[in-house]
Amino acid sequence: MNAIEISAFGAPEVLHLCERPTPTPGAGEMLIRVAASGVNRPDVLQRLGQYPVPAGVSDIPGLELAGVIVQGDAGELAAAGLRLGDRVCALVAGGGYAEYCVAPIGQCLPVPQGLSDVEAASLPETYFTVWSNMMDRARLQPGETVLIQGGTSGIGVTAIQLAKAIGAKVIATAGSDEKCAACLALGADAAINYKTLDFQAEVARLTNNQGVDVILDIVAGSYVAKEVQCLREDGRLVIISVQGGVKSEINAGLVLRRRLTVTGSTLRPRPVEFKAAIAKSCLKMVWPLLVSGRIKPVIHCTFEAADAAKAHMLMETSSHVGKIVLTWKKSS
Repeated sequence: MNAIEISAFGAPEVLHLCERPTPTPGAGEMLIRVAASGVNRPDVLQRLGQYPVPAGVSDIPGLELAGVIVQGDAGELAAAGLRLGDRVCALVAGGGYAEYCVAPIGQCLPVPQGLSDVEAASLPETYFTVWSNMMDRARLQPGETVLIQGGTSGIGVTAIQLAKAIGAKVIATAGSDEKCAACLALGADAAINYKTLDFQAEVARLTNNQGVDVILDIVAGSYVAKEVQCLREDGRLVIISVQGGVKSEINAGLVLRRRLTVTGSTLRPRPVEFKAAIAKSCLKMVWPLLVSGRIKPVIHCTFEAADAAKAHMLMETSSHVGKIVLTWKKSS
């Protein structure tokens, strides 16, 4: 099969089209003929040598994909409500940038009715991550207010729509007035251009100095100290990426007085059982919203898989709104 490999750690040009053996599914797994592969920030970090591949996982990058089931135990598939030939999207720990990919059956979901392969490939990484962190860990409730950092990222466009779908109020940050407008178009109640405004002061203004209930943070670093200041009593800060650095200094006294929760998680190394539980929640709670059109995938652009380097170049500019997806030509 064709695949995209990282020939050496470095710039996007280290991504190369190569030939690899087609993988074979084991117990509890399926083989998917891939039509489209989602591109995510962790893929860039892996390419740079900053996101080690978990033990036993393919060194081929790619954490999400969509395609057709071509191999797997019929009984195991049936138990999951699937069968050979079904269109599915899947969360994987690696190997997604390839014509064929093995995925745990529990981490695969049917493509929502009405969605294309490209749209479906953009779902698993962001929807699993947002559901696990904003809904499960942070317990965002209807009527609460959430601050979403990076509102036009893949995570951001997903989080805005999910938060609004459950009846929460959304404040999002973005790096330009145009991106702020995109956040508002997705349903955000307010958007803050973090390059021209201090988000802490704006949150105080927008909430009448009450603060927000939940913060979904993809930045960390120096942001954390300001985010703690943005939280109201019993507020919850969830860190899911450290694009701004791993070191933070906070007012611990404020954490005590306001009974704040500062937490975080990373999805890739978690066991299949954990991810399968998220998949079940998404199938029950999120997939109907996608089918009805209440929420929708946001695709910035697509690239042919052979042009994965160009996709990574675009990702690193942070100029995109929504997801970048690679497409594969149908195998003979």
